[in-house]
Amino acid sequence: MVSTQSVDVTSGLRYLPKSTNSLEKSSPNQELLPLTTKVNDLDHLEIGGWDVPALVDKFGSPLYIVDEYTLRTACRQYRDGLKKYYPGESLVLYASKAWSSLAICAICASEGLGIDVVSGGELYTAIQAGVSPDRIYFHGNNKSLAELTFAMEIDCIIVVDNWLELETLAALKNQQKEQLQNPTKIMVRFTPGIECHTHEYIRTGHIDSKFGFDPNQLNDIFAFISKQELLSLVGLHAHIGSQIFEVQPHQDLISVMVDVMVDAMKYNLPIKEINIGGGLGIRYIEADDPPSIETWVRQISIAMVDACEARQLPLPRLLCEPGRSIVGPSCVTAYTVGSQKQIPEIRTYISVDGGMSDNPRPITYQSVYQSLIANRLSYPTTELVTIAGKHCESGDILIKNATLPVTQPGDCLVVMATGAYNYSMASNYNRLPRPAAVLVGDQEVNVILQRESYQDLLSQDTLPERIAMFPKLTT
Repeated sequence: MVSTQSVDVTSGLRYLPKSTNSLEKSSPNQELLPLTTKVNDLDHLEIGGWDVPALVDKFGSPLYIVDEYTLRTACRQYRDGLKKYYPGESLVLYASKAWSSLAICAICASEGLGIDVVSGGELYTAIQAGVSPDRIYFHGNNKSLAELTFAMEIDCIIVVDNWLELETLAALKNQQKEQLQNPTKIMVRFTPGIECHTHEYIRTGHIDSKFGFDPNQLNDIFAFISKQELLSLVGLHAHIGSQIFEVQPHQDLISVMVDVMVDAMKYNLPIKEINIGGGLGIRYIEADDPPSIETWVRQISIAMVDACEARQLPLPRLLCEPGRSIVGPSCVTAYTVGSQKQIPEIRTYISVDGGMSDNPRPITYQSVYQSLIANRLSYPTTELVTIAGKHCESGDILIKNATLPVTQPGDCLVVMATGAYNYSMASNYNRLPRPAAVLVGDQEVNVILQRESYQDLLSQDTLPERIAMFPKLTT
């Protein structure tokens, strides 16, 4: 017997975007599905003009489906919002750790955004996507010597996180001053001591964090930098967390950062840029209610103007680093339903052909998602089920207590808002090949990530000859 406890007997139609007749006014981070989502004549989910079950038939599953319109709309709302509300210069950086790939970085750059990277691999990806180095900001709490050298050679901005990194940069510049004559542009990241209501794993602004200098060290840091002719301090950086539904923490952060800007001036270090990080939340489930992108941008712009006016300071270049709120709402993951297991009076499991290897957030962060059956969108949701992945791991559960129509093997199940930290944290656990990703929009569908093959899984494996030739045991 299938449990129907707490089942909301409606249908997947309730998840469609609220403002389908005025898409430009919709804030992507407040929607469960991409802005172009519709139901077509077949009662199928349609995104970017493409039938989702048909995409699965053509490209296989699991399948990441990225809506180009939604992605570009989020970029534009950040970019245009700052131009509208902030009277000084500004720059939006896409935090590519959310999803680093050639296509995603190139789209964001084409909308006038810079790119925030946190590794040599992400830096290389941004460069190969055509992003100008002077619009790339390199983060990370333990950059290697090779990564720092790479960053200096291409002349991107390095966000310095600790004393070892600062001293290493100074030494590298002195060793290579003939080859690298221009000063390396740096920002200083510090922990501002501000906490917000989010998962403890993704709180980065409080004092007890692996990221950034302790604020009590800042005077010593400024004194050190002021003596380095080959390091040019251009700004300050702080980040207070992610999936934030409040605006006040960022307003408080700005006040703290402007005070630090005043301190830096005492060492003849005029701060030209302040980067307040990112962190605006998105809607993963119906109960989520994040502020819109425009609301967030307006409030942080006002806060920066007020803070600088109160201290009689010129406006710095205002930077922010949204990642999740840009790419998260633009993507869904489509799976194929397989086996079902009913445990009377306890639970019904519905298994799909992916799971923790393509979306590790539920098992890592206990993250929650919403789902629907894309090939029967208007059918009433009469079952309460748990959606399980196919991995050999008891914790491989995508969604507990999902409300769905009666499901059948072969159904197309869609999990919403999977653009951020799904592909970027995907793995080959159990030797599952990573999924393909397609970009839909402008009457086209393009593969932006090829599906891995079994051969790809072995591409880095080596088998020593002495083992390969070892006599086989016989019984």
